[in-house]
Amino acid sequence: MANETATASNAIQAAPLVSIEETFEKAAVEAAELGDTTFYRITVEPGWVWSDHYGPVIGAEICSEHHHLCMLSGEMTVEMDDGTRKTLRAGDVSVIPPGHDAWTEGGEQAVFLDIDQGR
Repeated sequence: MANETATASNAIQAAPLVSIEETFEKAAVEAAELGDTTFYRITVEPGWVWSDHYGPVIGAEICSEHHHLCMLSGEMTVEMDDGTRKTLRAGDVSVIPPGHDAWTEGGEQAVFLDIDQGR
């Protein structure tokens, strides 16, 4: 083989998702870091509301993060600070800009991947 040496740019990378210490009410967070990308699998319980359960932990009324989400199960509604709403369902992918709140819909957990690349 001409090129047997793997470099960071051409090597397959993999890591398990592991629970992280940062927890908040009605939620569980697992993470894996590969290079400059962090993958989060977040599970939120029925009745979870970002502004009620995580905002107070960090002292914020709305989320100021940019998200790249893939919904794995359940439903979650995201509301921008201008009032625009979108309900995300299993199989949906979404880019969510800063300035939003979010909450679970219905009586089941919402599980989603949040991919954070170089923020």
